[in-house]
Amino acid sequence: MYFDSKDIRCKSPYGAVPCGTQITLSVYPERGEAVDHVVLVAHAEFADTWEELELPPLRLDGRVVYRGVYTAPAEGELVWYHFRIFWATGGECCFGKNGLRQWDDLATWQLTVYDGASETPAWFGSGVSYQIFPDRFRRGVKRDVSGMVGNRTLHEDWDEMVEYLPNAEGEITCSDFFGGDLTGVTEQLDYFHSLGVTTLYFNPIFEAASNHRYDTADYRHIDPLLGTEEDFKTLCAEAKKFGIRVILDGVFNHTGSNSVYFNAKGFYPGVGAAQSEDSPYASWYHFSKFPDEYDAWWGFKTLPAIEETDPNYMDFIIENEDSIVRHWLRAGASGWRLDVADELPGVFIEHIRRVMDEEFPDAYLLGEVWEDGSNKIAYSTRRKYLLGAQTHGLMNYPFRNALLQYLLQKDAAAFRDMMETIRENYPPAAFYGVMNFLGTHDTPRILTVLGHSGPWPQSREERAQTRLCEGERYLAMRRLRLAALVMFAFPGSPTIYYGDEAGMEGFEDPFNRGTYPWGEQNRQLIAYFTRLGALRGARTSLQSGTIEYLRAEGGVLAFLRASAGEKSLMACNAGDKPEELILPWDGAEAKDALTGRRFAARQDQLRLTLAPLEGVLLIEG
Repeated sequence: MYFDSKDIRCKSPYGAVPCGTQITLSVYPERGEAVDHVVLVAHAEFADTWEELELPPLRLDGRVVYRGVYTAPAEGELVWYHFRIFWATGGECCFGKNGLRQWDDLATWQLTVYDGASETPAWFGSGVSYQIFPDRFRRGVKRDVSGMVGNRTLHEDWDEMVEYLPNAEGEITCSDFFGGDLTGVTEQLDYFHSLGVTTLYFNPIFEAASNHRYDTADYRHIDPLLGTEEDFKTLCAEAKKFGIRVILDGVFNHTGSNSVYFNAKGFYPGVGAAQSEDSPYASWYHFSKFPDEYDAWWGFKTLPAIEETDPNYMDFIIENEDSIVRHWLRAGASGWRLDVADELPGVFIEHIRRVMDEEFPDAYLLGEVWEDGSNKIAYSTRRKYLLGAQTHGLMNYPFRNALLQYLLQKDAAAFRDMMETIRENYPPAAFYGVMNFLGTHDTPRILTVLGHSGPWPQSREERAQTRLCEGERYLAMRRLRLAALVMFAFPGSPTIYYGDEAGMEGFEDPFNRGTYPWGEQNRQLIAYFTRLGALRGARTSLQSGTIEYLRAEGGVLAFLRASAGEKSLMACNAGDKPEELILPWDGAEAKDALTGRRFAARQDQLRLTLAPLEGVLLIEG
């Protein structure tokens, strides 16, 4: 039996479909196979309904095909389907992704059904993003930390090593600061513009006791070490002049224990939930034994977990006229990235999306999800991020994972297969609206990943001191150029984690959160990223064009992006030997947009040889 959900001959239209879409499904038996009839079995998971549909036989090109039309549900759904094959000789079996099987050994196909009327702002996915860890990018105004929440220390030297050892009590407090601020970011808007950046994504900027600021102390105030609300408004207004928008990190699953709302140490004048069961914030948290035993994010007592569906909390964050979501969008932000979206109730995300759609229809809602977000199960619940009522798009960790597998294991086919699965499972707007990246504040620096050989250092002291040797760094740089080329040519927003474009190294947190190396940047690497950013900004085929894989074998990856009247062909060789490629091309010649090198086409084909770790981006000559 033959059925491939990615083959338009078997399933049309391709991939995820809007509610109510009619889908043509065709099953092809082997020639001479004794099939009596075929039945589609479809299970709509959220409604928990089953449907069976007979696929009538028809003769096509001299063979029998079983074809029928299935109507997608009227509401957003995940539909899991397979076929029942009834043999002319008697008996039956099931046919799924893993072939002919019995029911208890069957893998079914996925059909994502989404609200086609739901709008997704196109600006995010088509543009280039830049992620900023605010304390570590650039210091614009020198401030001191006296009187601020937390036991902060401030590095005098911008180039010092981050603190990485536990204190005398054995705790990692993340309380050392370098003083990067909003003014420093505003002063570098021309730099972002030169890179082709259209979106700045900030890690948390609200008042907090730690340098990462995921332990929010006050959602209504910018951390005083970063500046003021006026500084934020100025940043957004000035960025707009460069065509740059700002996305904020929404950390709504937990707060800091040292916060206005919990106030465990009594730093703030009001009464926090840890101080009295009569606190106005008491209902936000769950205490098993007041005041010392309470739910906390992954057990970290400095991060007390929020009861997100508490009416008072939802009103404060989302619903009221000056809610946190509304306030900062009015102040100039263009979207929110939801931290640990897996741990936010679906109804909470839906309320945020509703408010944004009603008052800020051009704002973007991005979710932090580390897997295929179309079928993610979190806390025993199947999530509905992409069906139209929740997020517009997601962080694309599967892209990073697949790209690293390609570059380090020379497995282009695995990259193609994973990305085609995402393309099939995600609604088109969500696929083109993902955030693609090579690294984030939660991963080791990409240069270190691509270059470090041998076992990783075990101790924090070793990891703090370890740097790539000359040979490792040379190899890592070449691989990084390929990684960036693929990312900028791929659907979704290519995202630079601050300093990756300057050649920063570092293992996991906190070593991946060093200060931007002002005055010591790798200028050649920045120039390369600048060229990629310019091409992304100038070519609609790279922003929103279709994608077609031309080759994905071993170390060779090639795909074509095409839009009306324009095409861009990315090809690269991650292997250790030269590879000859024969690629379709209907023009007279092609030009590598990165080097200017030209290739003549003969009989609608290009023939070229790629050296090891070489890549090209071919455009019309």
